[in-house]
Amino acid sequence: TADLISSAPSFVNTVRSRELDLRGNKIPFLENLGVTQDQYDTIDFTDNEISKLENFPILKRLTTLILHNNRITRIADNLGNCLPNLEWLVLNNNRLADLNDIEPLRGCKKLTHLSLLENPIVMEKNYRLFVIHRLPTLRMLDFRKVKLKERKEAKEMFGDLKNSTFVPGEVAHVASSDFTRPQIEAIMEAIKNSKSADEVQRYKKCLATGEMPPNLL
Repeated sequence: TADLISSAPSFVNTVRSRELDLRGNKIPFLENLGVTQDQYDTIDFTDNEISKLENFPILKRLTTLILHNNRITRIADNLGNCLPNLEWLVLNNNRLADLNDIEPLRGCKKLTHLSLLENPIVMEKNYRLFVIHRLPTLRMLDFRKVKLKERKEAKEMFGDLKNSTFVPGEVAHVASSDFTRPQIEAIMEAIKNSKSADEVQRYKKCLATGEMPPNLL
């Protein structure tokens, strides 16, 4: 895996982050990430066979972690200590099934964007409100803005949570519009079928900005 990481393509993506592309390598577990020497803002593990989100060294630069289409069932308790500046975590189409599976993410103090679409967990009762309650720093969940009304509903349902503060002014920093479920599925399918890294990045930028790609309208 160390050789794979060292030889993997890297580039500055459309949002000007330095990204390491490890998509589609049949990686079964995470290891040897120390060889990155903490040089990347984004690492993309889409389309692998990873079952546990663990074994990270301390990567202070990493802000975005993408793991579409893996087999993740567990998140390590120390994820927040290893990735102290993680802001974006995309875990679509994995195998997280229980609401308690997200508990380790409470250690990610800067996490603002999380997506768990197509995990069994989204079928759990009161899923969205529970996640909003447990992760008070979130500004967007499943590519939908977290609203003040939802904060209040989560508090009423689950009670107070220490440091569970909502700053309305910070909402301006997230995407300007919400995607519908069919729109998200269309973009994810387009990413999966992309023929080049540039094409992937264009679709990722659309997800980040909340703008539907013109060719998918």
